Amino acid sequence: MFPGLGGLNPKKMQAMMKQLGMSQEEIDASRVVIEKPDDSKLIIENPSVTKMNIQGKEMFQISGDVREEAGEKFSEEDVKTVMEKSGSDEARARSALEDSNGDLAEAILGLSS
Repeated sequence: MFPGLGGLNPKKMQAMMKQLGMSQEEIDASRVVIEKPDDSKLIIENPSVTKMNIQGKEMFQISGDVREEAGEKFSEEDVKTVMEKSGSDEARARSALEDSNGDLAEAILGLSS
């Protein structure tokens, strides 16, 4: 990519990066979690994380073993609330929450009528 840089020693490369306003550091991490808007998560185990600062902007480069966890539309506390308020069992409460897209009031009303 850059002809003639193959033999450049690391100290000279660091000096050039500093002149250009660039720096990087390795971050010791055991796990990285990225929370997505749909409440699902990307979990990166055994990550290699590099933080780069380029002219005042921070960027992160992450690699590792990636797995995805689906997000829940409602919590266990929501299920318990629907069960208590409607007098229904857990399966019916979960079903009502699914049908109402996690809306507690709608789920309770749907089971109470």
